[in-house]
Amino acid sequence: MSKTALIVIDMINTYDHQDAELLLPSARQVVPVLTDLLRRARRDGVTVIYVNDNFGEWRSHHGELLEHALTSPHADLVEPLRPDGDSLFVLKARHSVFYETPLTYLLHQRGIEQLVLCGQVTEQCVLYSALDAHIRHFEVVVPRDAVAHIHDDLAEAALRMMETNMGARVCASQDLWS
Repeated sequence: MSKTALIVIDMINTYDHQDAELLLPSARQVVPVLTDLLRRARRDGVTVIYVNDNFGEWRSHHGELLEHALTSPHADLVEPLRPDGDSLFVLKARHSVFYETPLTYLLHQRGIEQLVLCGQVTEQCVLYSALDAHIRHFEVVVPRDAVAHIHDDLAEAALRMMETNMGARVCASQDLWS
């Protein structure tokens, strides 16, 4: 079993939230890259874990979130990234994929040592997740073309912080499972 997990952050999304209009252009660029990255990860037996905001719907589960996103005006951004039958799914309430979730337990249970973080938003959820992964002693990889951002300058700064302060490997998605 691979010691790497691909963590897909907040891509099951209706894009009806604050800053969505600023996020959409970047998300549109990321979806085809992420679709290919998911295909290659699955082909190579890499664990795929979707960690997604619950949008305040505490009684919902991942299937309901997916159904709702697939009926939204931006379903074209969700459909290609649809979780398959082997994908795992963790709901989160805040920015970090680790905050108040069972993710750490799940990763240790599966012997995961390296996390490839992709999804959205680079300067928010991806950054905070990278920090939390680092302090939990996971190796962090961030494919720069597989993360969507709201603000170019903040995204570049976030990637630099992940690389410099957290020892993350920031690379192109083609450098992974090619």
